[in-house]
Amino acid sequence: MTDRYLSVPGPGQHEVEIRRSRFLCALAPVTGEAAAREVIAARRRAEPAARHHCHAFVLGPDGRTQRSSDDGEPAGTAGVPMLEVLRRRSVTDTVAVVSRHFGGVLLGAGGLIRAYGQAVSEALDAVGVVEYRRLSLVEVEVDYTRAGRLENDLRSSSYPVKETRFDTAAHFRIGLGADEGEKFATWLADLTGGEAVLTPLGEEWVRSA
Repeated sequence: MTDRYLSVPGPGQHEVEIRRSRFLCALAPVTGEAAAREVIAARRRAEPAARHHCHAFVLGPDGRTQRSSDDGEPAGTAGVPMLEVLRRRSVTDTVAVVSRHFGGVLLGAGGLIRAYGQAVSEALDAVGVVEYRRLSLVEVEVDYTRAGRLENDLRSSSYPVKETRFDTAAHFRIGLGADEGEKFATWLADLTGGEAVLTPLGEEWVRSA
């Protein structure tokens, strides 16, 4: 089970021109196959003059779901090299669509493989990537006599504060890395004299700052 993965921060485009053919690569973050298909369909509508709309996408923190299409290009010359770039760069929850406007010069199988791979690689460089971390969420409850100091120490620590709530007591929702649970519990007990109540809340994926 992975604790981190990379994805694109948002939709973006980048174009390369190779021997008069234009390869316009659109990237977008997606969290499911239906969303990826919607992006592909939207690119077809946005670039109706393109001869091919080849695509590749990888889904899931572990990259388990992988799909690609040559969309009429010779088999293995478009979708597969696009997918290989995503895999090699460890990028997931991402769809890449390359719309090709033919420039009149045949590139051959090798030329197409290089062109489609280059289009995705350069688009990733242009758009950038962000990291997501799997965090274990915990809630810390303390009385108000300890809340001020605890909040200050939490804000200056490496433990991200996801939410604060004040009612009959002070509550802080904290995100912990996979190997930080025991260390945090010890730190908290030392800081509060063992009076804080620590409640596990499950896990979530959080984009790193």
